[in-house]
Amino acid sequence: MIATDTNFRGDLFLAEYSENKRLHLPLDQLNNLPYFVAVFNILTKQAFLYTNDRPPGLFLHHHTPNCMKKSTLLTLLLSAALFSTAQKKEPELPTFGKVEKADLEMKECSFDEKAEALILVDDAQLEFIIGSGLDMKRRIRIKILSEKGLEWANVHLEYVSQNNDQGITGLEAQTYNLDDNGNIIITKLEKKLVYDKKLNKRRSEKVFTLPGVKVGSIVEYKYKHVGMGLIDWYFQRSIPVKYSRFKMDFPEEIEVHVTPHVSRDYERKKETSGRRVISTYSITDVPSFRGEPFIINEDFYRDRLETKVIGYTVDGRYYNRVANWLQVIKALMEDEDFGAQIKKNIPRTADLDAKLKDITQPYERMKTIYKYVQENMQWNEYVGIWALDGVKAAWKDKKGTSGEINLILVNLLKDAKLNAHPVLVSTHDNGVVNTADAGTFEWPGYQQFDKVMAFVEIDKKEYVLDASQKETPAHLIPAEILETQGLVIEKIETYEWGWRQLSNQNLSRNTILINGKIDEAGKMTGEATISSYDYARLSRLPVARKGKEKYIEKYVSSNQGMTVEDISFTNLDNDSLPLIQRIKFNQPLNSSGEYSYFSSNILSGLEKNPFVADHRYSDVFFGTNQAYVIIGNFNIPEGYELEALPKNIKLIMPDTSIVMTRMAQFTNGILMTKIQVEFKKPFYPATQYAEFQEFYKNLFDLINEQFVIRKKKA
Repeated sequence: MIATDTNFRGDLFLAEYSENKRLHLPLDQLNNLPYFVAVFNILTKQAFLYTNDRPPGLFLHHHTPNCMKKSTLLTLLLSAALFSTAQKKEPELPTFGKVEKADLEMKECSFDEKAEALILVDDAQLEFIIGSGLDMKRRIRIKILSEKGLEWANVHLEYVSQNNDQGITGLEAQTYNLDDNGNIIITKLEKKLVYDKKLNKRRSEKVFTLPGVKVGSIVEYKYKHVGMGLIDWYFQRSIPVKYSRFKMDFPEEIEVHVTPHVSRDYERKKETSGRRVISTYSITDVPSFRGEPFIINEDFYRDRLETKVIGYTVDGRYYNRVANWLQVIKALMEDEDFGAQIKKNIPRTADLDAKLKDITQPYERMKTIYKYVQENMQWNEYVGIWALDGVKAAWKDKKGTSGEINLILVNLLKDAKLNAHPVLVSTHDNGVVNTADAGTFEWPGYQQFDKVMAFVEIDKKEYVLDASQKETPAHLIPAEILETQGLVIEKIETYEWGWRQLSNQNLSRNTILINGKIDEAGKMTGEATISSYDYARLSRLPVARKGKEKYIEKYVSSNQGMTVEDISFTNLDNDSLPLIQRIKFNQPLNSSGEYSYFSSNILSGLEKNPFVADHRYSDVFFGTNQAYVIIGNFNIPEGYELEALPKNIKLIMPDTSIVMTRMAQFTNGILMTKIQVEFKKPFYPATQYAEFQEFYKNLFDLINEQFVIRKKKA
């Protein structure tokens, strides 16, 4: 799903839809009902922005997917407790073009002092227009508070341009400033400075930059998004929001269900006007949701409203449009671009047959087929669950979407008599799947997924394979879907379908061996050998392939004052062995008077504590269990001595999920150190953050404790 705001290349990307959703009303029931025929004809014109880039089509069966889930029940109970239905008078918003001098004189946000900008007003009304469709009128007013906040004057409004399905009309934009005499100066955006930029064959964006913007300015713009579909609304953004309001104006015959995922007080009002139902949701003083380190997906934690059409009424009869997962699975198995593609006879090539000829072990057969598809199929950079051009065509061309490549893989695995099935997954970037929501006829649950992969069971062990990615070995679940849930798709009568927890016991493991020599000038010269296994290898490999400069920027720059003389990599192309990184370096020791000091925690990736914020909204998500071993041998110059040897120590998290041991020994001028850190959990809930943060502080204090040397006294 597309968030309501995303900073892209430093610009403001305002995609106010989370992926358009359209209604389908059965024509056979509506031919004699002009009103609903109009509804159907209008809404089926809406460009359906499928997450999986699937072309629109009438979905006649129920179906739904899932993944790692938030506590939906808890969220609903919390939201129910927080909203107010009291008929409070809505605040009277200033009209477009009218600003208060106090807002222009504002220096900081009162409820978010570090904010670079503040959204003063974000006001939208989504209205179903008979004879036209769903249109949204939106007005946004933003106060610029710092140089960084100037980015918010660059606006990108995305829409579906294919077949002229959607458009942005009625755009007005202007900037407000105070002159030297305290007068309000308005600078309007000229139409010639607005342009349309094509993003791909389906989408374009209207782009403009507000004129005359400086720190202290207020920018404001309004527009109509014509022809859009049903949207989700995000109250919370990457900058604070003073006031946000979302209205939906629909015919009373259409039932729109709204699920609030909101962690603070908000207002809800419902009123009728003739045959229309108008629902209004508003909220004030929403702090920003800034990027927190180690988060599975930011949008999952933002305050928002999720919407869907769950039914409609015709001639007094109610038609339920809510789907269930069995219907979703059945429909997918019958779909010509999915289920039918699993039953294709993919012609095996002679070289693949030759590779499989003498292999009898199921695991080795799986590895061989997986490796063959990885090496012989080229991914065309399109993701999705569908084989729109067919698996046979993709196999012939040796190129295809991730969906086509992995459905080819499933075919070949099945043909090799392996227990293989397609599994729908949602990557961390795509979002967290709600397993309790199978969607509706018009917005099936499979829309929550962005990829299909191969799911294989051998000797009660489960494997998940993505042949569109070249680096991931067969024994590792792809890192981008770790600790999520996948939906295995198969014929209903086999009972082999269903949800699977996608976890892996393999670690992210780094072993660091350091040999350093300290001279009398207080400079350390040394070599580090880093061995990265499994998920640690996977995370470091792409950076290593980009070259030494990128590697230094990512993994060395946090080591203060370190200069790299040379780097070499071993086992870049052998996924059964650890990635070996050899780094020759020199680094000045810190000094104070006659003392020099240094840390034995070098090039481990644990030099800086990322959890220094006192509060956290999201769970801490590592994705895997982790292990670090840092072994150091440091030669102290002759005539110098160690001031004091830090004590050997063991630190254990109260729940025993993190264990650290540190040992040191000094003999004949050589300091030998060993640090071991083991993380036994892949994620930590936000409710445990205070305890987690306190432990992390102690952990980093200990592993970064300094060894102090000085010249021996005569």
